[in-house]
Amino acid sequence: MYLDHFGLRQPPFRITPHTEFFFAGGNRGATLEALIYAITHDEGIVKVSGEVGSGKTMLCRMLLEKLPDNVETVYLANPMLSRDEILFAVAEELRIPLPDGRGQLLLRALQARLLEIYAAGRQVVALIDEAHAMPPDALEEIRLLSNLESNQHKLLQIVLFGQPELDERLAQTAMRQLNDRITHSFRLEPLRASDVSVYLMFRLRAAGYRGPDLFTRRAIQLISRASEGLSRRINILADKALLVAFSDGVHQIDRRQVRAAIRDAGFRPINRARGVWWAWAGGAAVACVFIGLAYFAGSRNATSSSLTASIAAPATVVGTPAPVDQRPVPPAAGSLPAAQSPGTFPERPSAAVGPDAARPLTLAERIDATRRWLETARDSHYFIQLLNVDASSEKEVVDFIARNSAALDLRQVRVYRSSLSGRDRLGVIYGDYPSREQANAALARLGEVTPSSKPYVRSVSRLR
Repeated sequence: MYLDHFGLRQPPFRITPHTEFFFAGGNRGATLEALIYAITHDEGIVKVSGEVGSGKTMLCRMLLEKLPDNVETVYLANPMLSRDEILFAVAEELRIPLPDGRGQLLLRALQARLLEIYAAGRQVVALIDEAHAMPPDALEEIRLLSNLESNQHKLLQIVLFGQPELDERLAQTAMRQLNDRITHSFRLEPLRASDVSVYLMFRLRAAGYRGPDLFTRRAIQLISRASEGLSRRINILADKALLVAFSDGVHQIDRRQVRAAIRDAGFRPINRARGVWWAWAGGAAVACVFIGLAYFAGSRNATSSSLTASIAAPATVVGTPAPVDQRPVPPAAGSLPAAQSPGTFPERPSAAVGPDAARPLTLAERIDATRRWLETARDSHYFIQLLNVDASSEKEVVDFIARNSAALDLRQVRVYRSSLSGRDRLGVIYGDYPSREQANAALARLGEVTPSSKPYVRSVSRLR
């Protein structure tokens, strides 16, 4: 709605994690580099904790993109998996033909595959999101997986991402065996007021803004205080403030616009009583890892929400503001790109589910079309994994597709069946991309899917 008004190519403050908007300030970039080093040069379990909306999932997405090519990744986004389902999920990602049965047979098949990967000079890392919500038996399974090893090295590296409750759970006596295996702990602290100012401008520049500072000093102070430094809250408040400014017909956000955004957001205060010690420990862990990094390897180069009040568009829409030292002037006609909604894809994937776009496909038809597509799809291609559920949840799959029909090109939505150790699964995937880079770019343009399934990129070869 306000893109042309501020000269933006795309929404700057979407709350879904898009890696081109990754902010390296506030110790985020240092933590990412330290994580990469810890994964590639060390063993044991790595833990990353932080408040809701602090950027854990964004950090996880950056890891998926930045880890070296010799590292195979397994991404587990559903924390409510049972012990067996965790094994099934890891096995599916690693293309393991599993024997019938569970328990030790499952573990032996997994260990044999991990040994093959290790012998080929490759490494496997499992990234587990929302680990604080995992049942106790699932956390115990994680501990057992960390025991898989060759004569000299661990076969599976594990990274746990979770809220501060994860720290509290691991501190319990019953969790001491798992806690003792954690070799590195990182903590994502809230952004400081000085970081908030830089963060806001970074997001605006990444979205195409080229004018002077949009947010006044007092506006930034209000956003910093109301958000408590949490990036998701900052995004929500900034987005709402831009919408109010658009309604007012102004090109600078001051206290009035931010106060309106704060009233509409209605955030509750975060409990800061948790663990000051952990904040110190997280910073110390980053510092220690970077000492090792410098010593051994050198440095690496490595939604739009609507306000409660009705919004009336101003009479005049002003285009892209001019450089900082000039007054804003409207651009020439047609100089601004058309605004894209979060769910649109300007670059279509290379193949569609079926030619008939006039009639929605039934679930059975979509599964059959996916089977035919998989027969000819190249192993080197990639797709976006949207959902993975038990085969008995057909209604959940149908509802998921229907609910997101406005955000997705239904011609590119596929559904497949898989079976692991006699357990049938249904997966919903999107697109067919010749390279991981194109798939990641499409993922970045992907709008929010509901319920949030945390989509991620996979290769076609992993469906074979």
